[in-house]
Amino acid sequence: MVIPVEIELKPLVEQQRRYRWPKPECCPRCYESRVWGHGFVAAFFDGICGAVYLKRFRCPVCRCVMRLRPKGYFKRFQASIACIYESLSQRIGYGRYQPGISRSRQRHWIKALQRQVAAYLGEGFREQLLEGFSTLLQRGRVPVASNLAF
Repeated sequence: MVIPVEIELKPLVEQQRRYRWPKPECCPRCYESRVWGHGFVAAFFDGICGAVYLKRFRCPVCRCVMRLRPKGYFKRFQASIACIYESLSQRIGYGRYQPGISRSRQRHWIKALQRQVAAYLGEGFREQLLEGFSTLLQRGRVPVASNLAF
């Protein structure tokens, strides 16, 4: 289970495993108050060379493993939500890809957004992809996920 946490990446990159992560008050699955540290997992983010270590916690009752992740990122994505949205808006609005990000990656985002919008919002949103992005986000979906069951 991924838990988004309000943190800044710069101190996390500088301190790595020494960074003081906030401990969850309880397990989000069974609401047990006792959770303990369960090590770290390496993750990669755009603009940062090398891995960043994200803290994990484990519930002793239901055995749920929680991974903390900086807010503003979709799980399994290296680019921030703001970066993805900016890329999509530039491509949709001006017909250009954003420099500094691979074209194949940006094509992936636009194609996945088109599939998500068609599947969950219907054909009426086909011409309103950026509004579809926001609507899917409000519904708790990852608008640029390639898997519809994501």
